[in-house]
Amino acid sequence: MAHSFKLSRRFARLRAPVVAALVLTFIACDSTESFDPESTLAPDADVQVAAVGAEAVAEPQLASASFAGGVPFGMTAQPVSAFGSRFNGAKITVSPGLVMEELAVVRARGGKVAIMLAGNPRHYRDRNGHFDLAEWKGRVNRYRNHNFASYINDGTIIGHYLMDEPNDPRNWSGRPVPPSMLEEMAKYSKQLWPDMPTIVRVQPDYLDNNHRYLDAAWAQYLSRRGNVNDYIRKNVADAERRGLALIVGLNVLKGGTPNGTRMTAKEVEQWGSALLSSSYPCAFLSWTHNYDFLKSSGVGSAMDALRRKAENRNRKSCRA
Repeated sequence: MAHSFKLSRRFARLRAPVVAALVLTFIACDSTESFDPESTLAPDADVQVAAVGAEAVAEPQLASASFAGGVPFGMTAQPVSAFGSRFNGAKITVSPGLVMEELAVVRARGGKVAIMLAGNPRHYRDRNGHFDLAEWKGRVNRYRNHNFASYINDGTIIGHYLMDEPNDPRNWSGRPVPPSMLEEMAKYSKQLWPDMPTIVRVQPDYLDNNHRYLDAAWAQYLSRRGNVNDYIRKNVADAERRGLALIVGLNVLKGGTPNGTRMTAKEVEQWGSALLSSSYPCAFLSWTHNYDFLKSSGVGSAMDALRRKAENRNRKSCRA
């Protein structure tokens, strides 16, 4: 999947090797987005773009735009070029060689991101298709020498996205990843980056009541979940009881009525507004960025309306 766009003039200040590396990153797809996030994860290619040039730049100096306030609003698999007047949040997956450069551009565009470090689940399944903690740690260790402190402190990184759908047995050859294992993953992340919140994409009712290291659950609405107002009330209550933060969002591509269809503009605005009626969520991130969908009749206006609502929420951390 390729996303083409014109580089802003602000990139002119970057050195040529960094520009080349960034272009390669921006046109790559997010590696962990499943074809259908409510079913088995698809074996998409992992984002492993090599850094271009021998010279490393920790934080490229870019013309900056400030975060507009409220809670981050955006999508998964979202190209960095999409950060701006409509989207200021995203979930991203970036290779170790390019992560610092991409975070610098996200910050310069006023963005906030949940960042996945382990990449595609195929890299941390054992020969039987079950989750392998040692392999997952090995994937995360590729970033252990990166100093994310400034991006954590200013909120550019809202959290470490540990895993997608641990509860779905189809993703793990019939053996879901239990909450106790998610806690071990979160604990390991905190050993490397103590101040980075830890996030897993699963509803809070799957999780335990005594998590110490896991910070945030994720409630993604689609029509088959039932009444959206009941849905957000239940998930907020479940997160509160567990002392967890909560990210919300929509399955815009397969969550419409009837189930499995794209949401209409009316559904996007109505259901998204219901999720944002709560002051509890720390971010609103939907599955998944798609240019054709965003060009659909009225969808852009619906997204803009939700962005305004997200900006009017109180800004809050995704830390438990």
